[in-house]
Amino acid sequence: MKLHEYQSKQIFSKYGIPIPKGRVAATAGEAKNIAEELGGRVVIKSQVLVGGRGKAGGIKLAKDPTEAEQLATQILGMEIKGLPVRKVLVDEAASIDQEIYLGITNDRAAKKPVIMASAAGGVDIEEVAATAPEKIIKVHVDPLLGIKDYQTRDIASGIDLPREYWKPFGEIVKGLWNAYTENDATLAEINPLVISKGKLVALDGKMLIDDNAIFRHSNLNEMRDLDVEAPSEIEARKYGLTFIKLDGNIGCMVNGAGLAMATMDIIKLFGGEPANFLDIGGGAGADKVAAAMRIILSDPNVKAILFNVFGGITRGDEVAKGILAAMKEVQPKVPMVIRLVGTNAEEGRRLLANANMITAETLADAAQKAVNAAKGA
Repeated sequence: MKLHEYQSKQIFSKYGIPIPKGRVAATAGEAKNIAEELGGRVVIKSQVLVGGRGKAGGIKLAKDPTEAEQLATQILGMEIKGLPVRKVLVDEAASIDQEIYLGITNDRAAKKPVIMASAAGGVDIEEVAATAPEKIIKVHVDPLLGIKDYQTRDIASGIDLPREYWKPFGEIVKGLWNAYTENDATLAEINPLVISKGKLVALDGKMLIDDNAIFRHSNLNEMRDLDVEAPSEIEARKYGLTFIKLDGNIGCMVNGAGLAMATMDIIKLFGGEPANFLDIGGGAGADKVAAAMRIILSDPNVKAILFNVFGGITRGDEVAKGILAAMKEVQPKVPMVIRLVGTNAEEGRRLLANANMITAETLADAAQKAVNAAKGA
C-alpha cells in the first residue's frame, strides 16, 4: 500500500524526523489560508501516488497567498498519469544548500533491509543507480540488532556529509529505521533530505506498507487511496482474495500463489496473455469462488477463463459449487476451461458434468485449450 507524501511525512515527524511546516488542503481557499499562516512563500505540491509530479506541473512555488490560491486552483483541476489531484500539500518554502537521498528497503538477495544514501539527492535514485552507481552508499542492517551508530557515521562519511551534520543525520537515519520497522514498511524514503539554513529537513517523503501486515495497522489502512487501485482489486480485498489486474484476455482462477504464477507462465508459453493474477487461497468456500468468478467476468477484456485447482486444503466440490453459483448469477458468455485435481476432485467434476465447460487433465492441456478458446471467442 502506497502512502501519500503528506501521510509519509506525518509518520516521519512522529519519529523525530524534521519536516517543513505545512498542511494538506482540498480546496484553493484552504491553500490560501495555509499560505497566510506560513508567512506567504510556499510550495504547492499535488498529492497523487505517481512519480514525475514536478515534470507534469504538479509542484509549484508561490510567492504569496494569492498566488498560492491560483496555483492550487490549477493543480487541483489536474490529472497526473490518469489520477485526479484531490489534495495539495502546502509547505513552507525552503532554501536548499544541499540535497541528499536517504531510503530503506528490503534486499531480498541479502535477506536483510538495506539503507541507501547518496549525495545526488533530488532526482530519481534509479537514474543515479543506472548512470553513477558509485554515488550510492549501501549499508545492510541486521533486523535483530537494528541500526548502530557506527553505521550512520559510515553512511555520513560515504556521502561526504559535513561533519557538523553527522549527529543530526544519525538521528534521522534511526528515526527512518524505526518508522520503517514499526510500520511494516517495504520502503521508507526521503528524497530530498536537504541542508537548509544549517539544518537537515525532509522535504519529501514516501512509504510503501506491506499489505500482508496491514491487519496490524488499522490507522494505516484508513489512509489507503482507492483512486490508485482498480475497482476489481478493491472488490477482491473484501473477500480476502489476492487479485491483480493485468492486460491480457484469459481470466485465471487458481488456488495458491505459486501455482497461479506457473499458470500465467504456461499461458504465455502457448501464446496467450493472462488477464489477472488471482489466488483464491487454501480452503476457499463456494462463496469465495463465486466472488472470484464475478470479479474476473467484470473485466470486458476477458475472452476465456482458466480454472486451475489443485485440491489440498481447498476441496474440489466446494470449488465446483462456487462456479455453479456464479454461473447462475453472472451467466458467463465466454468459454471456460477447468483443470480440477486433488481432494474431492471427482465429486467436483461430477457436479460440473452438466455445466458448459471444457475439461482438461493437465496444466499444459488446460492452458492450450484456454488460449485456443480465447482466440476463437
